[in-house]
Amino acid sequence: MSARGYAAGLAPRGLTLADALVPVRVGGQAPAWALDGALVLAGTALLILGAYVSFTVPAVQLGQLYVPVNEYVPLTLQTFGVLFTGALLGARRGVSATGLYLLIGIVGFPVFAAGSDGVHRSGLETIVAFGDGRLVLGATGGYLLGFLVASAVVGHLAQRSWDRRLGSSIVAMSMGTLIVYACGVSWLAAAADLSVADALTFGLWPFLPGDLAKLLVAAGLLPLGWRLIAGRAPDIPGGTDPQGGTAGPA
Repeated sequence: MSARGYAAGLAPRGLTLADALVPVRVGGQAPAWALDGALVLAGTALLILGAYVSFTVPAVQLGQLYVPVNEYVPLTLQTFGVLFTGALLGARRGVSATGLYLLIGIVGFPVFAAGSDGVHRSGLETIVAFGDGRLVLGATGGYLLGFLVASAVVGHLAQRSWDRRLGSSIVAMSMGTLIVYACGVSWLAAAADLSVADALTFGLWPFLPGDLAKLLVAAGLLPLGWRLIAGRAPDIPGGTDPQGGTAGPA
């Protein structure tokens, strides 16, 4: 099989790029649960790192348009981390990595994005809490829950080989991004009692240019990764060797 053919999606369906990057010899010696656990921890670490690359969106004046300082939603690299991790690991491990990230933050570790005061958030109240006998939503809680759904969807599409061509990879990443913002903006509107216009002003418009760039980078890295490892096809679990045989553990 040619390198182009392997990268284009002729490798076994369900195989993710993370699986393909693990040498057969390593995969054959380490238990599956250990490999899965290591990949999940790596994905969680990427999400935490993305939260620590965090900035408050400043006030912007463009002619007659004025956008005040964004006190609700910071600018982070987390969207990139969620999309890339989901596609790299697949649905089950992507959701596990995102779920573990949420759990670490909920139990009290400051791994959520920083607020306008520069302090990284933690605790269940970042998402939802009960106060004075009523439900209180955290302003960024919808984005965090959106991460979980997006990682499942993008991971599932990657397992169906959507990450092996640039066009389908961009579509998959776009779907994941839409999920994050659909959950995040609607939650923000309810949490902060904002109009739809204000929720979009604080929760969507300032982030579109950066998220478009992050989306394209994540979407481009995946097909590139498949092409770079295409020459290793015989050494990939379940891969097909150039002679037509099916490669297996050494």
